[in-house]
Amino acid sequence: MEESTSREKILKKIRKALIHKSELDFGAVDFDAEIYTSSEEPPEILFAQRFTALNGKFVFCENEQDFGFTLSALLKENGWESVYCLDEKIKTLLNTAKISFSDKESDFVNVNIGVTTCEYLVARTGSVIISSRQAAGRRLPAYSNYHIVVAFTDQLVNSIKDALKEIKNKYGTNMPSLISAITGPSRTADIEKTLVQGAHGPKEIYVLLIDSAG
Repeated sequence: MEESTSREKILKKIRKALIHKSELDFGAVDFDAEIYTSSEEPPEILFAQRFTALNGKFVFCENEQDFGFTLSALLKENGWESVYCLDEKIKTLLNTAKISFSDKESDFVNVNIGVTTCEYLVARTGSVIISSRQAAGRRLPAYSNYHIVVAFTDQLVNSIKDALKEIKNKYGTNMPSLISAITGPSRTADIEKTLVQGAHGPKEIYVLLIDSAG
């Protein structure tokens, strides 16, 4: 009886709310206003903080030559082989640094290190924005065991909203069929509530950020 009474009270309140509707006017809501407080940190510092907090690996390179030295050392330190890259600009940097890589379709199934560019880096969330319009397409960022993202400081934006706006300006009516935000290495806790990193994607993700003014 008590349950029925409680139910009736709730239904009575719902009926009353439906009859006496609110007269508040929400027409003047500013949907373009910033909802986050601004940071005093430079965007590259903020991105590095957010990205590394999500178990990403971040390295700042003063110029393209420094990038070559850094990547060579990283590959040697970890004993990594089977580097795969499809982006023409990055292939030029790899050739300059004398780093061996493949861009052959037949070698894709054996790729260990996938080197790609990105559309933008989001400072506020530490996210890497990629799209299907890039040379790496949909496959390489997800298939390789280790994903190395090569970006420049002029690709830094504050928010995902800013990144989407820039992508829209960049591609116009010919938008990519896929736009994805990578926020740290892939991870899941679906199996017995145990966190597993690299369960459905790269085990580790690196961002090598090159100073555009370098």
